[in-house]
Amino acid sequence: MRPVTAARSADPAIAAVTFDFGNTLVPVGNAALREVVARTAEKLAATSGPFAPADFVSIWHEERERQFAEEVPAGREVDIEQRIVRVLARLRGRAAPSPEARWNDAAAAALSTPDERATAVDIYSAAFVDAVHSPPEVGPILSRLAGRWSLAVLSNWPLAATVDRFLEAAGWRDLFKAVVISQRVGAIKPASAMFEACQQELAVPGDRILHVGDDWLADVVGAKRAGWQAAYLRGRQADSPLPSSRPDESVAADIVIDELAELESAVDGLDGIGAGQVRMAAADR
Repeated sequence: MRPVTAARSADPAIAAVTFDFGNTLVPVGNAALREVVARTAEKLAATSGPFAPADFVSIWHEERERQFAEEVPAGREVDIEQRIVRVLARLRGRAAPSPEARWNDAAAAALSTPDERATAVDIYSAAFVDAVHSPPEVGPILSRLAGRWSLAVLSNWPLAATVDRFLEAAGWRDLFKAVVISQRVGAIKPASAMFEACQQELAVPGDRILHVGDDWLADVVGAKRAGWQAAYLRGRQADSPLPSSRPDESVAADIVIDELAELESAVDGLDGIGAGQVRMAAADR
């Protein structure tokens, strides 16, 4: 499969490449995330129980959906500790509010301690790193790219410590000049604050940064609105619980790829091709 490169009148040289985390660098499928929650439930039952791990899992998923419904439309990242607060409160007898009502999180937090919530967050983060794996070819691809351009992670993710731990465990951390995560910024892509924070750390003009991601709105629309270039990694959302969006006609991606392995040659084409670039024939897509 050849990469698709959009027509451009003038392509500035790429100086930096940034990557989304979930479903771009690291596939996050439904089965893998269920395993993360199951491991969290088992371990937390031993430290904060007694409760049935199956009850924890069921309530966790309900509260996850509630958080996404509350926070994402407002451009805010969900909070894992807040979810822990709500799950433990329900396991200890507090009824969940109706779907249209909000939690009284301060009252719910009275049913757990800061130490046990910190332990729960750490258990969840460790479970993710242990249970979720990236394809073996990603590391070598990143190593090659890091030899040519500055790299950064630019991702919506509710627990920045998990991304940090994953990068360290994978041996990738030193490949990235910056790791910019929504939890730390206080906004989620496509908000300009995310791209501004990353650009400041990279110290590179926006039109010389290429962002790679699988979510059209967050990654492609967000990057193009920020004045960056954008590569769309398509076809990654089918078996994933992560929020996603599909392509529209509001912007055009500079590159469309199906695998990260296609990125390097696509960027080489982007650097050297002007307005005469011809898109891949529809039959080849």
